[in-house]
Amino acid sequence: MYDVFSLPDFSFPEGFLWGSASAGHQVEGDNIHSDAWHQEQKDNREEPSGKACDNWRLFREDARLVASLGHRAYRYSVEWSRVEPEEGRFDQSALDHYKEMSELFKQFGVKTFVTLNHFTVPQWFAAKGGFWKRENLPYFLRYAEKVVKTLTGLVDFYLVINESTHTRIDTQLGFNHLVAHARTYRLIKSLCNVPVSSAHMATQTFPYRYYDELDRVMAAYRDFQYNGCFLHAIATGELISPFGEAEECPELKGAADYWAVNLYTRELIDSRRKDLSASRFPHKKLRMIDKDFYLEEMYPEGMTAMLERFRDKPIYITENGCSCNDDRFRIVYLALYLSAVHDALKRGMDVRGYLYWSLMDNYEWSSFLPRFGLVNVDFKTFERTPKPSAAFYREIIENNGFSQEILRKYLHELPTLEITC
Repeated sequence: MYDVFSLPDFSFPEGFLWGSASAGHQVEGDNIHSDAWHQEQKDNREEPSGKACDNWRLFREDARLVASLGHRAYRYSVEWSRVEPEEGRFDQSALDHYKEMSELFKQFGVKTFVTLNHFTVPQWFAAKGGFWKRENLPYFLRYAEKVVKTLTGLVDFYLVINESTHTRIDTQLGFNHLVAHARTYRLIKSLCNVPVSSAHMATQTFPYRYYDELDRVMAAYRDFQYNGCFLHAIATGELISPFGEAEECPELKGAADYWAVNLYTRELIDSRRKDLSASRFPHKKLRMIDKDFYLEEMYPEGMTAMLERFRDKPIYITENGCSCNDDRFRIVYLALYLSAVHDALKRGMDVRGYLYWSLMDNYEWSSFLPRFGLVNVDFKTFERTPKPSAAFYREIIENNGFSQEILRKYLHELPTLEITC
């Protein structure tokens, strides 16, 4: 565990944008026309999303909650499956819902980051092959145009696709996502003068045996799949991936007004394993929930290192957070990672905002056990209760920086993991 009580005080540039983030399927509930919902039913999943956080009903309360916590920005997604539940049939009531939600944030003075695709798609689109087929992209562009025209004047930043490069999963899917991003970027820019990007999962790959030549080579290989392919594509308009055919996409070159960076931890690469995935080092593993989970290590230095790769555009951190049962770990995590962001600023990175993931505990795609939220959610009553970390974060926002005085109001000792026999 890092000693946060030894951190020096630090402040952020004037106008730094503070806030939080969420995703439609994870908070709205009853997203019955989406592929994710369909898959949950097909798998007879033990923990389906159900009503999630019931945000579809409680969105006005949640907008007030965002403002009451002092957040100046909020990221949320529009669910395509609500807007177009059947091919060619647009639901005006769903569009009106997102419009009212966006208007509320405007009234509260909260800047909005709107994601057009946060993993889920309509089941009818998935049945056609989804993003796996390039010929399906016009469906997405038609939906995007509908949303952008509906939300005219209400959105401060657009994110086309969340974590758009999936070249590790499939090169063609990754390329199709990038082409979809490029075409949608050009579409949005033709309709309004709003900054546009796609949220990129910036995962640092780290060789399991640091001085082992093959581990280092494969860590670099995986890094290009995760990061290099995306950065190269935006810089040049060229789609390249290891062992794949290169493709030119001129409309992709420069198709980002800012870098939207999602970052949590690093990934250890073991060349002796077929999937290259290594377990955490035992001395670094923190099992902060009652479940094996991929975020069992705090690695704030990865934040500083990765942000240094995004030198040519303004940077907004659009996801960063900690899943834990003991909220004190979240306070430690915030202090460490914000310190790392500050270090990147000192190194000359143009970081302009930070959105914590997530506003509230939500449905983490297959389970309600991972708890990322600044706000606790009772998934039976849907009562929202801000945690101490929410008050800690609010003071950081109010002071536009971190201080030991703030920290020691909310953290009196370093948290430890419970030992059970």
